[in-house]
Amino acid sequence: MILSNYVNTFGQSMLKKHQQRIHKIAIDADFTCPNRDGTIGRGGCTFCNNVSFSPNGRQPAPILQQINAGRNVIVKRTKAKKYLAYFQAYTNTYADPEVLKVIYDNALADPDVIGLCIGTRPDCVPAKVLDLLSDYQNQGYEIWLELGLQSSYDDTLKRVNRGHDYASYCKAIKAAHSRNLSVCTHLIVGLPGENKSHAKINLLRVLEQGVEGLKIHPLHVVKGTQLANEWRRGEYQPLSLKEYINTVADLVALTPKEIIFHRLTGTAEKSILLAPEWCSQKWNVLNGITAELKQRGHSQGIKYGEQSAW
Repeated sequence: MILSNYVNTFGQSMLKKHQQRIHKIAIDADFTCPNRDGTIGRGGCTFCNNVSFSPNGRQPAPILQQINAGRNVIVKRTKAKKYLAYFQAYTNTYADPEVLKVIYDNALADPDVIGLCIGTRPDCVPAKVLDLLSDYQNQGYEIWLELGLQSSYDDTLKRVNRGHDYASYCKAIKAAHSRNLSVCTHLIVGLPGENKSHAKINLLRVLEQGVEGLKIHPLHVVKGTQLANEWRRGEYQPLSLKEYINTVADLVALTPKEIIFHRLTGTAEKSILLAPEWCSQKWNVLNGITAELKQRGHSQGIKYGEQSAW
């Protein structure tokens, strides 16, 4: 079973566009977050421990060294020779534009890096930063702005201490689109107080605003977070694998086929993962989603009568 038979995946989309495999290389540029340094709040989101998605921890190597390490792994696995530098950990637009330009230019100095994916918050994309990303795009680089929305419900955002509201996201995506920037929106399935109906409404609200890419993540409990304390007290119960697979299959069917799924799950290292255990098993989750779509006879966009053509 092949996921890309049912879903417009990022890998297949880049292959079609660039006529070769393109992989993201995760970069930790030692940024912080306004929700951690006191500008907005302290402690960050209740689920946030960036070790869970930052392979370099909080003492990152130089950017070009990180790119070279990532390239060595990817070449052995898929033989891809061109890459996007994915600034992933914390808020990667949270600095003066002049400082950001130096950091981004450093990554683009590698001749195999053909573009940037910039992970950030909806409330941290001022006009000058968007202009900088637009300038890179005008130079011919592949540019993706990745906005961590997580939920469109303000009460949920407050509950998990995001420090921004849905209106901030709407403002940010409008500003990005006014510069023709491609946006990938992150949504979390299984947030406290939310169920499958919330996940569907979150998706539909994002689609209504317009988006080019999506990342869907399951909420997982990792050590060193407020969510971990809530889980220990029995105040939060993670989704089962079956619940997550069924919800994601529903979301795929509701998504127009031209939108690119950058990710359909997220994982954490076993050393820090508390629950659910299945969040350490990326391929089991992806294979389960593929099997569910196949069993249903569904593919991306089927709710609109669209047939897969990728």
